[in-house]
Amino acid sequence: MPSLKDIRRRIGSVEKTQQITRAMRMVAAAKLRRAQEAITAARPYAERMRETLAEVAAGSGGEASQPLLAVRENPRKAELVVITSDRGLCGAFNGNVLKAAQATLNQRGAGLESVSLTLVGSKAADYFRRRGAEVSKTLADLQNVEYAHAVEIADHISGRFVEGEVDQVWLVHSEFVSTMTQTPRLVDLLPLAAEPSAEDEAKTPYTIEPDPEQLLQVLAPKALQTEIYRALLDNQAGEHAARMTAMESATRNTEELISRLTLEYNRARQAAITKELVEIVSGAEAL
Repeated sequence: MPSLKDIRRRIGSVEKTQQITRAMRMVAAAKLRRAQEAITAARPYAERMRETLAEVAAGSGGEASQPLLAVRENPRKAELVVITSDRGLCGAFNGNVLKAAQATLNQRGAGLESVSLTLVGSKAADYFRRRGAEVSKTLADLQNVEYAHAVEIADHISGRFVEGEVDQVWLVHSEFVSTMTQTPRLVDLLPLAAEPSAEDEAKTPYTIEPDPEQLLQVLAPKALQTEIYRALLDNQAGEHAARMTAMESATRNTEELISRLTLEYNRARQAAITKELVEIVSGAEAL
């Protein structure tokens, strides 16, 4: 049975851990509010950008005028963009994304010659580096997501696609659903979807001036950047939500552990006092 000093020392250690988890939960909650506002504002813009691209592409030369729309027959090489966080202590957040990325490689990459990786976040970089995967680009230490990060990733993958180094580009990231729920999401980035939906086809066609082809040259890269930016914001909000939930759970666990240790300490102290009383009574009777 541990001594009273050992139990007191352990209670003090758990209390210090509890202070850390509480502080991390408060920081994550503060960051989550800003991140949630950012992704809520970005989603409608990204969705409308995709719809507009499809509408403009339908009224232009499409693949002939914009190489990012070109669908390759018999694709042989692909690029997978994986977005995770740089830090841990957020439960199964990164693990779920990495599992989805590995499943995508196993399923979609099975019939291809090669699949290279663009990795965003230290967790993704560490995971695939240990497995000896073919990595074309790594981007880490993103403390705050900026649009420039999306532009950098988009320029990299679009350059490889246009040059014919890859025939397809996929994206796996965590989608922020709610504070308690973040789910992996798979997106086909390139070639960009150029087919409008049935709802879009029913709309009155737009008159585009001066020229649909010229607009498409600007719109296609912008749509790619916007989709990546949305994924980065989704990942950022999901990370803060997952960390807040994990730290809240950890704080509850420390409270339960402190209660058990305090009970154990009181019992040990009571046993020690009882033993001393017995010894005193026994000594008095002996006299």
